[in-house]
Amino acid sequence: MPRVTRGFKARRRRNKVLSLAKGYRGGKHRLFKSAVEAVDRALCYAYRDRRVKKREFRQLWIARINAAAKQNGTNYSRLISGLAKSSIELDRKVLSNLAIVDPSAFTAVVKAASQAN
Repeated sequence: MPRVTRGFKARRRRNKVLSLAKGYRGGKHRLFKSAVEAVDRALCYAYRDRRVKKREFRQLWIARINAAAKQNGTNYSRLISGLAKSSIELDRKVLSNLAIVDPSAFTAVVKAASQAN
């Protein structure tokens, strides 16, 4: 029986995997079997880390807000509680950016939140 190499479809599939493995070190960008393993692992990490990135940025924003709030004589928990009570709807990303870019505006937000507490 003749050996079947699957023709152009298999070549197209292999080339797709090898193009995804471009820039990998060693045989991982050259050898199909190694490239498949490396690309599968990389795609799993990419999928996972798109979700982890959201968590990490939220943690960063909270740390920045807490640091800025402590400079203004309160803490993160009291600030967020006061913002909710005074119905100021600023999310953590905006608050963090405000604390860095415009500290005087952040101080005004802290005062408004502390009056609500």
